[in-house]
Amino acid sequence: MKITGLDVRPLTKPAFARFGDVIETQGAELRLINGGTTERYHDLANVDVTGEGARVLVNIFRGKPFALPVDISMLERHPLGSQAFIPLQNRPFLIVVAEDDGGKPGMPVAFLCQGNQGVNYARNAWHHPLISLEETSDFLVVDYGGEGNNLEEFFFDDVVYRIEKLAV
Repeated sequence: MKITGLDVRPLTKPAFARFGDVIETQGAELRLINGGTTERYHDLANVDVTGEGARVLVNIFRGKPFALPVDISMLERHPLGSQAFIPLQNRPFLIVVAEDDGGKPGMPVAFLCQGNQGVNYARNAWHHPLISLEETSDFLVVDYGGEGNNLEEFFFDDVVYRIEKLAV
């Protein structure tokens, strides 16, 4: 088994665009609502679900922290709906994604998601399951509910991708 290092990049909207949306207030359309007492950051992600009986679920996931190094030996994707992760405790977390390469993930890319950012993985975007850092963390997760199998997993046979440091 070969081990290949992955560098961690800063999470920006342009760098992540081919995998989905970065959810953050920076650069978002601001609307004042409720008589001017509330700021609404409008339309931050494209929630995309398809299929028989498709609906949007709102969940809270509680992720146990990973310690470095983090080995990436599998990725998953969701063919029936996008999946958004928004941290609830302002803690950073890791994002690992890959473009599709003939029905399997290509070379993974790692991003450090700041505690004031979330992501919305596009439907069918290969990504690693939740990688919390520092301590157990809660996330608001918006994803697919409905009929059909919305999970496809791919396990790398010949390589493990390793993240050894978070420096970006």
